[in-house]
Amino acid sequence: MDTGRKGRATQFVTSGGFVLFVHLVCFVVASASALAIPGFTKFQDLNTAFGVPLWQGDSLWTENERDVAKRLGWPEESRTSTLGSYRLYPKEEMKVLGTRAFSLALYAEKGRVTQVSMVFANRGDYAKKSDMDRAAQAIEATLKPVLGDGTQSWFGQSRNVRYKVRRWNWKNHAILLETPEPYVGVRIMPSDLADKEGRGEMISYQELRQTLAQRVQRRSNGDVVIGEMPMVNQGPKGYCVPATWERYLRYLGIQADMYVLAMAGGTRTGGGTSSEQMFEAVSSLARRNGRRFEEINEPLTIPGLAKLIDKGFPVMWGIFFDKELEKKITLRSKDRANVTDWNAWLQTLASARGVGKVAKEMKPDPQTGVPTVINGHMRMIIGYNAKTKEIAMTDSWGEQFKERWLTVEEAQAMSQDKFWQVRW
Repeated sequence: MDTGRKGRATQFVTSGGFVLFVHLVCFVVASASALAIPGFTKFQDLNTAFGVPLWQGDSLWTENERDVAKRLGWPEESRTSTLGSYRLYPKEEMKVLGTRAFSLALYAEKGRVTQVSMVFANRGDYAKKSDMDRAAQAIEATLKPVLGDGTQSWFGQSRNVRYKVRRWNWKNHAILLETPEPYVGVRIMPSDLADKEGRGEMISYQELRQTLAQRVQRRSNGDVVIGEMPMVNQGPKGYCVPATWERYLRYLGIQADMYVLAMAGGTRTGGGTSSEQMFEAVSSLARRNGRRFEEINEPLTIPGLAKLIDKGFPVMWGIFFDKELEKKITLRSKDRANVTDWNAWLQTLASARGVGKVAKEMKPDPQTGVPTVINGHMRMIIGYNAKTKEIAMTDSWGEQFKERWLTVEEAQAMSQDKFWQVRW
């Protein structure tokens, strides 16, 4: 009996020891796994993984936008009374999340950060499919040890701009790895906004109409110009169409990103976008946000523009680009900023009234061989002056191109007579 009791006791101790050992093993495994669980991840760990000091605490959304941009060293791209953005086109040697970044952007509203967009391999910067695959693998391999595996999810506000993403959550931050060909990007936004696939609060028609009308500036010299237009710098690639549409959409309070729009609009390697395909994508996105756009095909006139500009409606404008004409317009716009005698200015403009029509230039597409327009460009009309017969335009080339003026004859000479506007 003693032997039996000793045996049972030994069995008990052995069993108990085994249970204790199992618990210890589980605890050790759990502790090791905690490093890849968002709840245990510190913001310093994320900064190390990203390779940039994005966070200074547990919430990016409560920080002052200027403080974050200064810490990152990203220059200001745009400034309106409520919106701000910062964008850096890094040098080739700079890496973020273990791979080369082509565009790093920070968006803000009312002084607070609202979103971060990082774009890596993409066709706009001449990346190949293999480059995109390597970039996506490097990013995931960098995030996984810090945040775990992530989950597959959908993102996008419409059929044309909806795609699968890999999502990680960390303290009210959604980190999205976007890999829809033709680009690879990482987007960071508040978790609740990501839950709604990026769709923000909808503004009523009446409220938006009043807001847009209040943005119209009427100057003493007769200029009527739309203010509060966000700037987007398209960078060293032919992204004029998606970049200009991003500006228009953000002007209306709709979340947009030129790289996503380029994907939806079929922008080709290095740039070049079908206006019609882009319009279809933008229209779908606008409808999801309670807005509509329409295409207009008619000659460009100041009375026709005035009906739209007076309401605060910018006009998307397709043109044929001529370098020499652009240089003249840029130089004259600089002189215009210092004009005090507007009757004398009318005499100065006389030489710009007889400009010849800008010709369409065609060249075979290197991929398809199909003849393609190579001097097509998209810009936006934001103002007019009925007395001087001038038109104000803006281009997605940075702040110095936010407002330039040309004569109506010059505008007619370069115009494709294709326009797009928000519709009420």
